[in-house]
Amino acid sequence: MTRIYRQKGNIFARITKYYTHFMLTPIIAAGGIVMNPNQEILWIFRRGFWDLPKGKLDPNETIEACAVREVMEETGISHLILGKLISTTTHQYHDKYLNKEVEKTTYWYEMTTDLIQEGIPQSEEDIEAIAWVKKEDIAPYLANTYDTIKAVMEVFLTSKH
Repeated sequence: MTRIYRQKGNIFARITKYYTHFMLTPIIAAGGIVMNPNQEILWIFRRGFWDLPKGKLDPNETIEACAVREVMEETGISHLILGKLISTTTHQYHDKYLNKEVEKTTYWYEMTTDLIQEGIPQSEEDIEAIAWVKKEDIAPYLANTYDTIKAVMEVFLTSKH
């Protein structure tokens, strides 16, 4: 005897709901590796890790403008001069504000500032500290950062720097 099971409801709607539940929401972000006149690199300390300043793209904003804005907002560093694109990174995580799984692609730029500045950590973004670090002293920072940051820093350091 053959049994035929009929599902109630619109099959397209159920399949769409199933797939969108598992799809990742794309996030575009930008940030930078900032160097000051002393040839020191800007780091931020957030949520237990050393990181580089970056943030999400606003509507109608260019990637380049986003990179500069986010560095300024997160660190208080001004007089930023945007350089070339270093690389992009992609990683997946659960965004607690969106309450969704996301795939974030970040565009990383070289930046410089012509002023010596201490900066101001953006506490609203859980940034606890800012540090300017000489290239020869970055090993402890790399030891306590994310793999994507290590990858960007490797590209940056092995280029002309």
